[in-house]
Amino acid sequence: MELHVTPALTLLREHHLLDHTKNLTDFTATSVAYDSRKVTAGTLFFCKGNFLPKYLTMAKEQGAVAYVAEQEYSEGGDLPAIIVTDEQKAMALLGAAFYGFPQDELTIIAITGTKGKTTTAYMADHVLGRATDHHVALFSTLDRVLGNGPDDRFKSDLTTPESLDLFHDMRAAVDNGMTHLVMEVSSQAYKKYRTYGLHFDIGIFLNISPDHIGRNEHPTFADYLHCKEQLLVNSRVCLINAETADLADVYYTAKATTQPEDIYLFARHGAQVQLPEGAAIDFEYRNDLEDLHESEFELAACTPNAERLGLQRRYKTSVPGDYNEGNAVAAIISTALAGATAKDAVATLDHVHIKGRMEMQKTRQHGTIYIDYAHNYASLKRLLAFLKRQTAAGKVTVVLGATGDKGISRRQGFGKALSEEHPDRIILTTDDPGFEDPMKIAQEINSHIDHDQVGEIQYIMDRPTAIKAAIDSSGNGDIVVLAGKGEDPYQKINGVDTPYETDSKIAADYIHKIED
Repeated sequence: MELHVTPALTLLREHHLLDHTKNLTDFTATSVAYDSRKVTAGTLFFCKGNFLPKYLTMAKEQGAVAYVAEQEYSEGGDLPAIIVTDEQKAMALLGAAFYGFPQDELTIIAITGTKGKTTTAYMADHVLGRATDHHVALFSTLDRVLGNGPDDRFKSDLTTPESLDLFHDMRAAVDNGMTHLVMEVSSQAYKKYRTYGLHFDIGIFLNISPDHIGRNEHPTFADYLHCKEQLLVNSRVCLINAETADLADVYYTAKATTQPEDIYLFARHGAQVQLPEGAAIDFEYRNDLEDLHESEFELAACTPNAERLGLQRRYKTSVPGDYNEGNAVAAIISTALAGATAKDAVATLDHVHIKGRMEMQKTRQHGTIYIDYAHNYASLKRLLAFLKRQTAAGKVTVVLGATGDKGISRRQGFGKALSEEHPDRIILTTDDPGFEDPMKIAQEINSHIDHDQVGEIQYIMDRPTAIKAAIDSSGNGDIVVLAGKGEDPYQKINGVDTPYETDSKIAADYIHKIED
């Protein structure tokens, strides 16, 4: 991989990003980096994010051939400089060019939504895996999968990685023979231009509800919605859950850049949907069976445009929860648009397993433990409502906390969901507190709980101790819900990813200890 300065400058000019240059030479970059620790001889270095001028000194000493920034730095000395009006946009464009525009060699399904992205991504990955003989890459909140080798799968650090990492991984996937990519796209990816200039074959909009609104994320819900909608603006074909809030805004955003015949809407049969003018439901699904292990539903095509995909039939999914049926429908339709068939979906959806999503651990004397990533109002409420409906549970204990430094609105949302679903016991604990005091976060959640609607509330800031206390106090017929962390093996504390055994392992080990 390499990037010559002349086409780089041309690309920046085409996007009106080039401000000026300094000490420019006729160079060819043989690597790109935004982390000074990764600079080697021949690197084009990007001064981004939490950049400090001393990093540029380090990059120069390690062999950088030039730097890209929004201003000149004296620390750069005589090092060639490309000064741009928006460094994040410039990095995305030049990163794609350096890696040879790998997106052009992949059929890409991109997914956004407040909840359900990861479940939909894993379902789509399984279906396309069968359709393409396992030539599918996956970029998700949980995992990054670049190929079929043992070293091609690793834990994700961001739902949507920084642009240089994103295009690097796309190139690796292509070089590994992958022909398709399923990826989650976060609102922050658009807020911070990680996907600037990137276009998708199929874009899925699952839902929208207040989340990621706070001092370090989106200032308002309108900004959050706008960023989510950019996925549709940049997709050739759009698939929208018609039950989403703000449907008219979402639909008209898609219609602004997409032909009506390339916009598909789906909804549950009987759902109260107010369709925008000119829109029609293309697919309806009807629930036939649901329990704690699987669900079955019938998918019907309602328009000629939908009928041509040949998806009308019954499906079974192994991911429980009636609320996950919509995610399955999105996966079925999107993968069909990418070349899969109904047979591929039928053959795979009934054995999809997603770590940290509705995992169940049965005990002999302490009820049933459910581990789920539910991390905002909508997902927590739907999880608790489903479990209560399905289990005829005795006492319900919920263990949860909220993240620090981001998603501030989740704290109020948790209080609201808990008040509406009436658990018997709530243990407030730590969940990625960042630079905040976890006790203050827990107290803020508690301030939003209607105490007349719930049972006992307890603070236990050590999360493993909280999990063990919840299990200890539960008996046969009771349920314990461990919400928010799923299979995350780290706690983000004071800027450090601190190893954490995961809720699943802590619960399983403790059950083994007290019952064996």
